[in-house]
Amino acid sequence: MPDADSSDRPEARAIEGETRNLPVPVPQPDTAPDDGERWMQRAIRVLFRWKPGTIRADLKSLLERGPPGETGFSPEESVMLKNILALRERRIEDVMLPRADIVAVQQDISLGELVRIFERAGHSRLVAYNDTLDDPVGMVHIRDLIAFMTARAAITPEDNVKRKRPLPAGLDLKAIDLAMPLSATRIVRTILFVPPSMPAMDLLAKMQATRIHLALVIDEYGGTDGLVSMEDIVEQIVGDIADEHDVDEPLGVAWQADGNFVADGRAGLEDVAAAIGIEFDVREHLSEVDTLGGYLVTKAGHVPVRGELVPGPPGFEIEVLDADPRRVKRAKIYRSKDRRATRIRDGRQREDEPDSAEPQPADDASSGPTLQQSSPES
Repeated sequence: MPDADSSDRPEARAIEGETRNLPVPVPQPDTAPDDGERWMQRAIRVLFRWKPGTIRADLKSLLERGPPGETGFSPEESVMLKNILALRERRIEDVMLPRADIVAVQQDISLGELVRIFERAGHSRLVAYNDTLDDPVGMVHIRDLIAFMTARAAITPEDNVKRKRPLPAGLDLKAIDLAMPLSATRIVRTILFVPPSMPAMDLLAKMQATRIHLALVIDEYGGTDGLVSMEDIVEQIVGDIADEHDVDEPLGVAWQADGNFVADGRAGLEDVAAAIGIEFDVREHLSEVDTLGGYLVTKAGHVPVRGELVPGPPGFEIEVLDADPRRVKRAKIYRSKDRRATRIRDGRQREDEPDSAEPQPADDASSGPTLQQSSPES
């Protein structure tokens, strides 16, 4: 039986003729040029011979356990790289300013009072709200306020020349109505609203895209939980950013008239111990932390909040007087017996009071409403 060679069949010859001029795939070498790879990836591969897909884990391991001076990074670069790698795990609730610390203004506040609040707060942006902070309407920027007031005060060069005494810079400040409410100026800007569970990296990208650098953190019930600015997120990478208006308070320990001590959270732990005396024994922690704030974080297992009481060395208790989500700013150090006596004097140990004690009158000041302070933006 004759062999059915494909070349003898007319249909096969037709197909061969149609495909003869098609491009033939050229075999590629096993190693393709790496010009398209990111420069950092190429550099790390060459320097440290790392395999693809392990750069993040290996870089993190190198930064954490690599011998100092052998990584090729300066100490500052190492810290920033660690912070960049850690930023992916941070949520907005980790970096936000708590509600109690937000400086906010009602939308009907007068311009004169608004100027005063800007001066006292030291911020460039303030949250504006309707009735309460749970009903925000946006934010006001100090640049918009100055632009509005300048436009109101400006007079034309022709009118200024006609005056007996021309006004400097052509501004008639008397023309500014400082009693005008903020709501009438139309300078309140949009503000972002984000949940506390949102990744900080995502919010940073959103702020860059929208050019809105302030966001209110809203809880599951629609209430205001906190405030976060772009600066708060950037500080997670580069550390605290102080500008020319930030005042450096002296770091140290101050003795109080009641025999207790108030100390800055950044005060050296050894300095605190030296100021209080040898009974404030923190020697076992000196190898772990350098500052009082670091000591409190270690003892509490988290960054303690304002008003939290942290056990100190035997015979001492430490109350946090001021803190933010990242650090302890100020604390008061009590001898334990003094702290108990203070609680009794303040009436906070109700169980020690006699059962026959007379009830407080209903109109006592302590039973009155508590005023809630609206607090700072960043």
